[in-house]
Amino acid sequence: MQITDVRVRKVTKEGKMKAVVSITFDEEFVVHDIKVIEGEKGLFIAMPSRKATDGEYRDIAHPINSETRDRIQKLILEKFEEALEVEAES
Repeated sequence: MQITDVRVRKVTKEGKMKAVVSITFDEEFVVHDIKVIEGEKGLFIAMPSRKATDGEYRDIAHPINSETRDRIQKLILEKFEEALEVEAES
C-alpha cells in the first residue's frame, strides 16, 4: 500500500497542535484529521480519535504495526516541514 497524497492544513492559533493532515492510500482511501503535535521530544502525529463514554480518547483509524506508523509519521512530518519552508519563503 502506497501513500499517494498528503495534504497539510496548518493551525494558525497558538498551542501544541501545529497542523491537521489528510493522507490518501493508493489513490483510493483517505484518512482525515491526523494531527501534528508539538511534544516535549519534538513533533509527532496523533491519529484521528473520538471520546469514548468512559472519557478516554480512542483512535478510530490507526496503523496496526510500528513500521507502518513510523513510515506514515516520517512522510507527514516531511510534508509539514516543506509547508513551513514554503510559508517562510512567502
